[in-house]
Amino acid sequence: MRVGFGFDVHRLEFGKDLILGGVHIPHETGLSGHSDADVLIHAIVDALLGAAGLGDIGSHFPDSEDRFKDANSREFLKHVTQLLSDSGFSISNVDATVVAEAPRLSPYISSMKQNLSDELGMDADRINIKATTNERMGFVGRREGIAAYAIVSLNEPR
Repeated sequence: MRVGFGFDVHRLEFGKDLILGGVHIPHETGLSGHSDADVLIHAIVDALLGAAGLGDIGSHFPDSEDRFKDANSREFLKHVTQLLSDSGFSISNVDATVVAEAPRLSPYISSMKQNLSDELGMDADRINIKATTNERMGFVGRREGIAAYAIVSLNEPR
């Protein structure tokens, strides 16, 4: 078994869409980045790549390439899932935490899990997503950005 850890953060801005786990969440601000800035998926992608020893999200989807401008991060997840499969890995589980002062994310977590389940090709009951605040401290607490952490375990090739 291999374990990988991922982290991502993006700045919140007015006029941007807030997309987390592939779910569009109505809110007055959204995440800013080269792609759709889905911090949850980005953290999971980094954890998957790390567990397999395949680099990081920036080496596979560099923000210097126009083809990734405004890209749907679910496509990143789909690509990495195929890389893992091609290398003989299978995903055992995913556990992730989104840190945001607002909006309240609990109404969207089941949809996020379903999106991740669809892209990862695994049962949703092996995916856990939690949401918490930063107790009004730091950049997250000041509502300047959102962060996400993820840990995954992979079954090694046989």
